[in-house]
Amino acid sequence: RILADAAAVLTVLMAVRSKDLSEKFSSEFYVFLVSAVLGSHLLIMSTNLIMVFISLEVLSISSYILAGYKFSRKGAEGSLKYFLFGSAASAIMLYGFSILFGITGTLEFTSATFTNNLSTNQSTLVIVASMMAFAGFLYKIAAAPMHIWAPDVYEGSPMPVIAFLSVVPKLAGIVVLIKLVMAFALTTVQFDWQLVFAIIAMITIGIGNFSALWQNNAKRMMAYSSIAQSGFLLIGVVCLTPQSMQALLFYSAVYMASNYAVFIALQAFEKNSIVSIPLFSGVGRSFIVISIVLLLAFVSLTGIPPTGGFTSKLFMFASLWASYEQTGKTILLWLLVFGLLNTVVSLFYYLKIPYYTFLKTSGSTLPSENTAFENFLAVILVTGILFLFIRPDFLMGWLNTVNFVL
Repeated sequence: RILADAAAVLTVLMAVRSKDLSEKFSSEFYVFLVSAVLGSHLLIMSTNLIMVFISLEVLSISSYILAGYKFSRKGAEGSLKYFLFGSAASAIMLYGFSILFGITGTLEFTSATFTNNLSTNQSTLVIVASMMAFAGFLYKIAAAPMHIWAPDVYEGSPMPVIAFLSVVPKLAGIVVLIKLVMAFALTTVQFDWQLVFAIIAMITIGIGNFSALWQNNAKRMMAYSSIAQSGFLLIGVVCLTPQSMQALLFYSAVYMASNYAVFIALQAFEKNSIVSIPLFSGVGRSFIVISIVLLLAFVSLTGIPPTGGFTSKLFMFASLWASYEQTGKTILLWLLVFGLLNTVVSLFYYLKIPYYTFLKTSGSTLPSENTAFENFLAVILVTGILFLFIRPDFLMGWLNTVNFVL
């Protein structure tokens, strides 16, 4: 919830400087933003299937409206796709919830009655109902195969909205998904949940990274980056250990700071009509501060020293290795190797913009609209990212006191 609030504050600070958000409807924008944050809070706290659905819909409907706030053809198209696919995912999830209620007789998925009654029912029915229930959350975090909405929505939405959608719904969805998987893992149903989510994580990471390699639009590239990051977040769902929960929370905090630093920098460039990646050629000379910030934020998202992104991925992979040693499941080792290899792959697209920024030259005169406010915000975030590489115990010490339970 703290991360959701921090993201909301950063979104507001971005919004006041955004050229895409119409002043005529600015008050409504903040109403829907607060509504989305409220939905994320309720979703994170919910342990009742009805409350999960209601809070998810509050978050979703607000997100659909925010996504279309650019008032352009691409914005309307992206928002419509987001709404249509989201409605279908919600319907599938609700049907799964209804089956689960029918076979357990309770809406409290953290109760002993829920797990006991699941254990006494047919495994096939429980598995089908659970996978339908998971569909809504896979959609919300943009994980495969529910990820296809993300590129169009990111391309057509205002930059503050993209930053918000890339963090808050994703983190809220992953928390509830973990709670649900924990509940199913406590049953005697003969089904390998780790195998399923490990495969989903690998597919999500692969699709996100390899699709991002071919993008020439910065927003679409970040959409596929967000999909790949969802795959890494799913490692927490795969492991379900106290170590992996702490690693997930640390990863989430660093991911939020890194992602917002990127989008704040991209908003500064967008104000100067620089969105397509080739247009970044030579801008490092005119926008030196924001260009360095963008480079460090991309380095953090890749997972390279000296940034907190390296530490967060190290913790995540360490928790995955510990789970492999504990269970001996080969799929966990495959996920670890696949994640490491894809970290190398991500380097090629994350450093594409810095390559154009610092190593390419532009023959045209670059615009120079004031970006001091964006510089200030992004520098603060990147300073925090660098600090967490030097002193990860500063955050991990607090996370050790967090009781991540049902």
